[in-house]
Amino acid sequence: MKDFQAVFIDRDGTIGGTGHFVHPSNFKQYEGAQEAINRLKQAGYKVFAFTNQHRISRSEATIEDFRVEFEKYGFDDSFICPHSEQDLCNCRKPKPGMLQEAALKHQLDLSKCVVIGDVGDTDMLAAHAVGATKIMVKTGWGASSLSDYRHKWQETEPDYIAEHINDAVDWILNT
Repeated sequence: MKDFQAVFIDRDGTIGGTGHFVHPSNFKQYEGAQEAINRLKQAGYKVFAFTNQHRISRSEATIEDFRVEFEKYGFDDSFICPHSEQDLCNCRKPKPGMLQEAALKHQLDLSKCVVIGDVGDTDMLAAHAVGATKIMVKTGWGASSLSDYRHKWQETEPDYIAEHINDAVDWILNT
């Protein structure tokens, strides 16, 4: 079993929702997603949420709404970019700012961490930028990210392509 320090999990399209913005009060996890998070924690991994949520900048939700949601799901911490693309921040995926912030806060070697996400040109590129292990799930935008939008992130390959979050966790626990 590989000695990963932590697992970063994207929200929309990875653990639930549609891939589009869904307010935390209306968000529904995919079947088995909570079990997947619990399995990682039971195996001793730190589990972090990391998500772009530009609707916060439009006052359609707050960072606190998301933090409460992620705490309810059992995440050890959450890293949330509230900015729009026009803000040119360092935290909005595909930039690696959220991962770097987590590394500083939790003393992590990001090359010993895993990123699970459904979007190649955000999640996979952010993971690639810091040398993390990359798992693409086919849920949410995953299937189209692997085909229709592959040209946007062709410089990197996922380490594993999973059918869903539980498949991704199986791979982590058996690697």
